[in-house]
Amino acid sequence: MPIVTVKFLEGRSDEQKRALVERVTEAVAETIQANPEKIHVVLEEMRKDHYGVAGKRISDQ
Repeated sequence: MPIVTVKFLEGRSDEQKRALVERVTEAVAETIQANPEKIHVVLEEMRKDHYGVAGKRISDQ
């Protein structure tokens, strides 16, 4: 049972998230010959004020 976690910044539409789950599932199934029914995709949407790069929060840039 593969479990894939994708972390990304907030702001994506439901349609984009749905497509991401579908495509990640397809990629994992094809790459490791896993049954798509057994692949779990976890989306972790992060607030821009909870993530930083180079010492600065994304929300402050």
